[in-house]
Amino acid sequence: MTALLERLRAQALQEGFAKMGVCAPDAIPHAAGHLSTFVEKDRHGQMDWMAKRMHWRGNPAELWPDAKSVVMLAEPYTPTHDPLAVLDMADRGAISVYAQNRDYHDAVKKRLKRVGRWLIEQAQDTEIKVFVDTAPVMEKPLGGAAGLGWQGKHTNLVSRDLGNWFFLGAIFTTVDFAKDEAGQDQCGSCTACLDICPTKAFPAPYQLDARRCISYLTIEHKGPVDLELRALLGNRIYGCDDCLAICPWNKFAVEARDITYHARTELVAPKLAELAQLDDAQFRVFFSKSPVKRIGRNQFVRNVLYAIGNSGDAELRSVATGLKNDDDPTVAEAATWAEARL
Repeated sequence: MTALLERLRAQALQEGFAKMGVCAPDAIPHAAGHLSTFVEKDRHGQMDWMAKRMHWRGNPAELWPDAKSVVMLAEPYTPTHDPLAVLDMADRGAISVYAQNRDYHDAVKKRLKRVGRWLIEQAQDTEIKVFVDTAPVMEKPLGGAAGLGWQGKHTNLVSRDLGNWFFLGAIFTTVDFAKDEAGQDQCGSCTACLDICPTKAFPAPYQLDARRCISYLTIEHKGPVDLELRALLGNRIYGCDDCLAICPWNKFAVEARDITYHARTELVAPKLAELAQLDDAQFRVFFSKSPVKRIGRNQFVRNVLYAIGNSGDAELRSVATGLKNDDDPTVAEAATWAEARL
């Protein structure tokens, strides 16, 4: 199997992945306990799906008992610009780097399927299943177990040779490959990712309270955001990259090979005034094929109005005033709040 494994690794790199590792399906025995504690403390917020199928999330061996190996693959989406620079532009919105072009799920899954089909062709009676962030699979612990890196203090996966700007994909297979050594924590005494978090979403190193995480608040949280947290959102209107962008290991990050991960110019620092005026149809067109599209116009404009309220820019007050009677009550309330702030 050694020769097949090395050929598989070469094929994965040829398809565009930057790194590959292999672990056993039962390689993350501590994951179930960590997940259980996370849910018991309500740190998952409105993400009810995290509390479902916990036995599969915590033990991938139960997800598909026939699997003998989990092949973990990393695909970089490293930005070519400083993602923190937009935070100083009061009249512009900050969209997370991964969402500044097409949805990565489709691109990564297509690549995974091509690698998987290659494996099926090379090994007789082989079965596979591929996963990209849409199934009850804990990719980050599996990536660490497969030697791609380690989960940093911000809970994201960090790699010595990729930094932390990369997507993860998994191929479960019935082939019993040799397993790689798990990644070793290299965070040391660094707390940069914890210190930079605007909302203090990390109760302790290696722990996240999603209810205070800006990515959660702008993407997963439905309805009004708590008043206490709104001012801390700044101009972040979809996701947050602060803890990723500040990581020192990014000095080793590699360029994204897929041009669909290169930012659309109009999404690097879009004008808040223009975004606030989008109706549902315009929103769908503007964010066609983008992950931003999935949160819908109302939630997106809610986020934009919070950013307008935080801008300190009096010229944006009329934009907020114009949305005070919006058909969506959450948007209307956000507009009233933003107007009062200005």
